Amino acid sequence: MLIPAWGPDGVLRPCDKLEAHERGLRHPAISVFIMDEDGRTLLQRRAAGKYHTPNLWANACCTPPHWGEAPAICADRRLHEELGVSLPLERRGEIEYRADVGGGLIEHEVVELFVAQTRAADLRPRPNPDEVADTRWIALTDLHREMAETPERFTPWLRIYLAEHAAQILPEHA
Repeated sequence: MLIPAWGPDGVLRPCDKLEAHERGLRHPAISVFIMDEDGRTLLQRRAAGKYHTPNLWANACCTPPHWGEAPAICADRRLHEELGVSLPLERRGEIEYRADVGGGLIEHEVVELFVAQTRAADLRPRPNPDEVADTRWIALTDLHREMAETPERFTPWLRIYLAEHAAQILPEHA
């Protein structure tokens, strides 16, 4: 899959997704949080077959867009592809992070953040087993506690998001 990645000259160019992670290239991405009426967020446990961070808990979905794909289109597409849902998304800004994701791979992403609000009882995720092993709703206080007790169960980006950007991502719940 070709994704956009910035070259040393600051120009976006098409790049193979795995190569971007092997070289730690800075690239655009999207990240979606789904919140319910009680302030809980939907987590997904990444499928065992994922080439990095398999079986770790993450937010609803994250991915780099395809080459030439707009972030909002990508966010909507990946919610459908990973969880089988479609929800109105609100853009919450942009953050940048760099993290070792294991296996010699680096995520260096400039992330467009999106949040969807829904009633948990109305949402019926149909996870794609190639992408998602499990889902669960969790209160943010419980999520912070679990991350403090067992950080290795969560993706590096989710730990970074909640430690450094919670007020930007989820201002009404931070």
